[in-house]
Amino acid sequence: MSSILFETKGNAAYIILNRPDKFNAFNREMALELQRVLDECGKNSTIKAVALSGSGKAFCSGQDISELVGDNAIGIDKILTEHYNPVVCRIRELDKPVIACVNGVAAGAGANIALACDIVVATASASFIQAFSKIGLIPDSGGTFILPRLIGFQKASALMMLGDKIKAEDAERIGMIYKFFSDESFKEESDKIITTIANMPTLGLAYTKQALNQSLQNNFYDQLQLEDKFQRKAAATKDYEEGINAFLEKRVAVFKGE
Repeated sequence: MSSILFETKGNAAYIILNRPDKFNAFNREMALELQRVLDECGKNSTIKAVALSGSGKAFCSGQDISELVGDNAIGIDKILTEHYNPVVCRIRELDKPVIACVNGVAAGAGANIALACDIVVATASASFIQAFSKIGLIPDSGGTFILPRLIGFQKASALMMLGDKIKAEDAERIGMIYKFFSDESFKEESDKIITTIANMPTLGLAYTKQALNQSLQNNFYDQLQLEDKFQRKAAATKDYEEGINAFLEKRVAVFKGE
């Protein structure tokens, strides 16, 4: 059974972490396969948005601990440099929006990979746990960078040190995620978001993502110059022309990602 399920519907790609008996915990096979399918999404011009979710009751419970012990154990350094760091870098560098559809528990690296995505939605029964401190480790997969910027230094510090479980409703309230939906309506509501994003001006969204990435290191004046650069690029696209014409003609725009 493949550890990653992958399919396309319309302009959207759906990536599903598929180790349900292990609550979709990462092993080496799954980490490398996820990198491969993210690369495939980047190369496929028909794909305009990527959705990431988990099979079964969990989104992802983090690292499969069985890989850390025994004669064939994989070192932490290798897991970070070859598994998690490449995954979160691919998510941030992909020139298409990545939507995390958190359908259950997201713990450890699973939580931080979700939070590295551009939009995070969750079921009401989902939860987020910075579980690292409970086994004597520090948050990885970009967590110490991303989480404080989402919810503030003090809250992030407490969640990382205490390892509290945060329910989806509270995650939305503190700005950790975009929205949560009832378990019954989650698929319908998340599919609406994915479909909407997949039919928007792809290049404009890519420039937005690049600008947000660079805002994390720029000062205000550098960011103004960067906005000028990307705005001029966006204004030169066919999608911008289509958007203007559709507005003036009072019709729905049909964007082609050009």
